[in-house]
Amino acid sequence: MIVSVSAALLLAVVVGVLLRQRVIGFGSALACSALGFCLASTGLAPAITQALASLASLVSLH
Repeated sequence: MIVSVSAALLLAVVVGVLLRQRVIGFGSALACSALGFCLASTGLAPAITQALASLASLVSLH
């Protein structure tokens, strides 16, 4: 749970920075967010969660 909250917060900050620097538009950010919510309700959600947890454990080793 901590990994998913941290990942969500990190991704929200990244999207906020990209919006502030006008790298992406508001519509693009909404589309990416909608895609994330749709992926969360599919069968891919456990694989994505496992991949993020593996990445977090790999990063925490260094």
